[in-house]
Amino acid sequence: MAKQKKSQNVTIIDVARDSGVSYSTVSRVLNGYEFVKESTREKVLASAKALGYVANQQARSLAGGHTNIIGLLVPTLDMGYVATIATGVDEALSKTGYDIVLYTTHRQQEKEARYAKMIANGLSDGLLLLAPAYMDDYVDMFVGNQFPYVMIDQEDPQHRSSTIAVTNWQGAYDATQYLISLGHQRIAHIAGLESMSSAQQRLAGYRAALAEHTIAYHEELVVSGEYKQKESVQVTHHFLDLDTPPTAIFAANDTMAFGAIEAAMSRDIGIPEQLSIIGFDDVAQAMYSYPKLTTIRQPLDQMGRTATRLLLSLIENPKQKSQQITLGTQLIQRDTCAPPYRQS
Repeated sequence: MAKQKKSQNVTIIDVARDSGVSYSTVSRVLNGYEFVKESTREKVLASAKALGYVANQQARSLAGGHTNIIGLLVPTLDMGYVATIATGVDEALSKTGYDIVLYTTHRQQEKEARYAKMIANGLSDGLLLLAPAYMDDYVDMFVGNQFPYVMIDQEDPQHRSSTIAVTNWQGAYDATQYLISLGHQRIAHIAGLESMSSAQQRLAGYRAALAEHTIAYHEELVVSGEYKQKESVQVTHHFLDLDTPPTAIFAANDTMAFGAIEAAMSRDIGIPEQLSIIGFDDVAQAMYSYPKLTTIRQPLDQMGRTATRLLLSLIENPKQKSQQITLGTQLIQRDTCAPPYRQS
């Protein structure tokens, strides 16, 4: 591998030659695409750094031009939640001349920070971050460089960032209130990822509804499922193994609600006859699951469209003040909730 040159004339071909991989592989690595071996990615990035490679997109940006690329940073690809928001983003960009480049963090802190910094270093004109978990690692850099970005379903306590959120507290309150109205008193909560503002607000809404009806809050009935189905299966088994198991579960997203249903069905526990379950999101699968999932709807496609329009406005005017937009939620009653099971 070459020694550090720091030449401004280094091309992507030079990086490919130095790292011993193809031009197309180097292009995928430098543009942040997935499906590249991590060892190969590290080799390419090391060569680029040693040679002092500067992306063409960055050079155009420094010259006052644009890449006509919008970065979309998502935690995973296995959730209908992500797909629906991404569809909204795509619809909003369809007639603008911008293309989307997708980056997946897999909830890894190092990867999220690396991708965010790489994208802001000239690979795109702006960035949409969907439910970022580690924003403190790079937001100061975005702000300092006046790089246009919008966070979706995550809030910035310091209001430095433009954000698109929903009424998480109210939605969680409504979900818990609905279960209470059916007669449930022992209601468990599968919480989201603790670093996410949405998880914090949904927990707060759940607690507020309990308090309003003088129902005691029990710590053993609140466990994080990290917004993942596998983890929520384990959490649900924990709840069902308690000496006094809950009669209802409020999951902080639909993915975890599906996990709760999976765990209950594995024990031949009837839903909603023996256990009520309510989710949060209203992904497409909620309508077609069996039984159909009762949930709190957040307008996912609208979130994507609104965030995209806001980002395009920031690209046109990087000095524009940050905006915090909050959209409403709605209780959707389907088939997974009923009054508590009474044994004869």
